[in-house]
Amino acid sequence: MLHKQMQQYISSQLNEEKKLEIYPEEKEYIEKHDLISNDVTLIEKDPTTRFQDAYVERCDKETEETLSKESFAFLKNTMDYLQKHKNEFLYIESNWLELIGVDAISLELNDVFGTYDVMVGLKLQKKFEAALKENLHKELHGDAARFELMFNQNDGVWDLNFPLNYVDGFQEEMTLEEAYRFIYRFLFTLVERIEESSQGGN
Repeated sequence: MLHKQMQQYISSQLNEEKKLEIYPEEKEYIEKHDLISNDVTLIEKDPTTRFQDAYVERCDKETEETLSKESFAFLKNTMDYLQKHKNEFLYIESNWLELIGVDAISLELNDVFGTYDVMVGLKLQKKFEAALKENLHKELHGDAARFELMFNQNDGVWDLNFPLNYVDGFQEEMTLEEAYRFIYRFLFTLVERIEESSQGGN
């Protein structure tokens, strides 16, 4: 899981000067789990650049067809972009998502509840169902907090759908880029906690 992915990432990125450029979430994880030797220097990268190289699409909710491929600059729009374009959802792919076992992140405004809904495919084995549900119940707050979770037997991933509004710290004034970083942190922590509760199971 995450532990193994992080070890692979470190070995692929560590340069000859024993320096490793890394974002805050990964830096915290590396230090907490003691994944590097003392002679390695960790350099924290600017968090706002995480999704600079991401693949971004605007898609039609009804047909799921791509309306437009967007650049990183598009993510400077605030969340209310989705309020103004209720027929669209946003789709993003990034190498960083692979690190936490997520294929892509889709984000849309829920027509019924008016919440900002996140949809991901999470590469976790079926045996982690109880830990996954327990952590989601713990992390999503509010009386109306809900999530949809279904194991996709064909792809071997969990199809997870949850409202961002019920995650502590979410603000509607966020830019889309801030929201995607917020989602990434939430998923990173979720995967880490499930790994810890399973005592580092594969």
